[in-house]
Amino acid sequence: MTKSLGKTETATRRSGFPKKPIHILLRLGPGLITGAADDDPSGIATYSQVGAQFGVGMLWTMLFSFPLMAAMQEICARLGRITGAGIAENLRQNYPRPVLYGLVLLLCAANIFNLGADVTAMGAAAQLVFGGSLNAYVLGFGLLSLLLVVFVRYKKYVNYLKWLTLALFAYVATAFVVHVPWKMALRSTVIPSITWTADYWMALVAVLGTTISPYLFFWQTSEEAEDVRMNRKESPLKRRPEQALAQFNRIAMDTRIGMGFSNLVAFFIILTTAVTLHAAGAGKGIETSADAAKALEPLAGHFAFLLFALGIIGTGLLAVPVLASSAAYAVAETFRWRASLECRPRQAPRFYGVLAAAMIIGIALNFLGMNPIRALYWSAVINGVVAVPLMVMLMIISANAAIVKEFSLPTHLRIVGWAATVVMLLASLAFIGSRIRGLF
Repeated sequence: MTKSLGKTETATRRSGFPKKPIHILLRLGPGLITGAADDDPSGIATYSQVGAQFGVGMLWTMLFSFPLMAAMQEICARLGRITGAGIAENLRQNYPRPVLYGLVLLLCAANIFNLGADVTAMGAAAQLVFGGSLNAYVLGFGLLSLLLVVFVRYKKYVNYLKWLTLALFAYVATAFVVHVPWKMALRSTVIPSITWTADYWMALVAVLGTTISPYLFFWQTSEEAEDVRMNRKESPLKRRPEQALAQFNRIAMDTRIGMGFSNLVAFFIILTTAVTLHAAGAGKGIETSADAAKALEPLAGHFAFLLFALGIIGTGLLAVPVLASSAAYAVAETFRWRASLECRPRQAPRFYGVLAAAMIIGIALNFLGMNPIRALYWSAVINGVVAVPLMVMLMIISANAAIVKEFSLPTHLRIVGWAATVVMLLASLAFIGSRIRGLF
């Protein structure tokens, strides 16, 4: 590997790795989109609840979770680039079928519940801003997302998704519309303030479960593999090891910027709701992202409310296709179907069939009387169940020389990756334990 990675200039030229800052920004792709999709309407609801209930006291979680989520997403991206295959395909080729089927089934269930909650949140936000029927907005946003992902070619659609990440700046802007005690906020960011209550630990589990999500693992791995298939100058790194240094540098930059952006936005959502809703004692009434937007208006003004609500719609348009596509990639790879967003529907009918089914079922949950809060709860439960074994498998795969050849994980990723896995295990056990205690 040393020999193949020593030709830095050659690898740089062959991969087209940019040097100028503006070109670097243009090359951002799977990592940026993954990070932005992490701040979906369900995530916004979680961060809003945390800020409204605990004020600035949990801002430190954004600093704490950043290296964990960045490491896991970088591990996923490396796997996709090394093998040219997604997570499900790597599992199918190398591990027992029950492991594969169990993880993919749980992923699909969590994604569908999450998708349903996100579309409902988008509809509720639109209803707040424009009035009208909630069901009409839910149906409209769902069908719009489905049509875009099915009929717009991958290269164009990825560019649209990149532009949609700008919607997240609404939450940064909102923080500067309201008064923020910056000194206290910065102190709370670097110095953890832990309250030993069940509600606090439940909130901590929710934050970790929102930032480190299985569907993002599948999405970023598959998108790296998709990029390999689309670019004729590139091949899986196990076949073209001379490209490795430039590609690993690009992946590290793309993923860290994407995850940093994600956590920065989450930071500002917590901050905004902390200095408005928590300060006004309105924390107990916040269950959805739309609740947070509505509660902001009398406290922070119409402009802050408008930014917050429109941001929910923008992030939903970004996250819903990612949720549906990650499920479609996982199922298609499981059964060896053709899977590519670059293909026309007639070229990969079963892949697009799964994608459409996930969208339709998620939308239908709203018309079948599924409470969006309950949908969000169950998606969190299932995500917690599937995250830990999936993270364990990712760490094992990334150390398997038969799969990754000479490209085993560097020491820092191996340490932080296993640390993230342990943290998620403890968080999941705490979450499940608290729910069991609540039943009795």
